[in-house]
Amino acid sequence: VQLQASGGGLVQAGGSLRLSCAASGRTFSRYAMAWFRQAPGKEREFVSSINWSAGNTYYANSVKGRFTISKDNANTLYLQMDSLKPEDTAVYYCVSKRTYTGDWFSGYWGQGTLVTVSS
Repeated sequence: VQLQASGGGLVQAGGSLRLSCAASGRTFSRYAMAWFRQAPGKEREFVSSINWSAGNTYYANSVKGRFTISKDNANTLYLQMDSLKPEDTAVYYCVSKRTYTGDWFSGYWGQGTLVTVSS
């Protein structure tokens, strides 16, 4: 299973980007997927997640109201990021849980896409 994140880039503060995460390789069951990010010199942190069957969404307080997680019928995961701030600068990773009760860090991880927000 390989997850490919894309859509990162350089944007000015206040701008928008849309990240995508597509899977390849063998088929796998999707229980929940999420976006994490890691800024330079900082630990990887949770950004947002979505329950694949129920569609319930969760957000870190730092992005609530600005970011929107979604999925489509082709099993692609998205993260719409609006009103971007310089502190959103990070490498963004998508991840899929391996099991329903599994934790994120033991899931399938994508390679990351860099988002840079200039002030």
